Amino acid sequence: MIEFQKVSFGYEKNRPVLRDLSFRIERGEAVGLIGANGAGKSTVMKLLLGLLWGEGRILVDGLEVRRDTLPEIRRKLGFVLQNSDDQMFMPTVYEDMIFAPLNYMLSREEAEARVDAVLERLGLQDLKHRYNHKISGGEKRMAAIATILAMEPEAILMDEPSSALDPYNRRVVIRTIRELSQTKLISSHDLDMILDTCQRVILLSDGHIAADGPAEQLLRDRALLEANRLELPLSLMGRSQRSY
Repeated sequence: MIEFQKVSFGYEKNRPVLRDLSFRIERGEAVGLIGANGAGKSTVMKLLLGLLWGEGRILVDGLEVRRDTLPEIRRKLGFVLQNSDDQMFMPTVYEDMIFAPLNYMLSREEAEARVDAVLERLGLQDLKHRYNHKISGGEKRMAAIATILAMEPEAILMDEPSSALDPYNRRVVIRTIRELSQTKLISSHDLDMILDTCQRVILLSDGHIAADGPAEQLLRDRALLEANRLELPLSLMGRSQRSY
């Protein structure tokens, strides 16, 4: 579904953030993208969406990411941004959610049915007609996720989806992510959430892949995580661990 072929990128000349990055994500996989601050996680997401341009090739469902293919690429990908204020641009939650389905040429009846189904699934019916500037940060995060789900993309990219959430809504998001059938690429410092939602983990460090393998294995490897400025998930703290 997603493939990077020797992709390099830098925000400044001679200071690359990513160096010859190559990996594949198969259709239906749930992959966690982890790494310390500055490792390049958000950059990977932005390159996939054509918000940044680097060297190498990126393919989505066999289609190369180029300027002329961006409309089709972006219909295949849904992106939950780290900052919900950058995503929610309409006055109300309902208007944000129905915007993309209507632009995908669904009838208003079909679009409204899709919006209502997503809101019910997430238990957010009370947010439907609320103004975005009058809801809390956690509510806005949930609404942003709902907006992407209403698009029904083939793959979902999430940048820190559990940030700003209270424990209850964090559990709702985790349950929702686990139930989604789409391909998922989730970037997060919340390693417990990654452990709960992803079968595979890609660990970025200094623009390279430091490790790529089963989440249960890599996220229990204290030595590997600490060598890359990360810590064990809190749920594993204090348990007897062994490195793999």
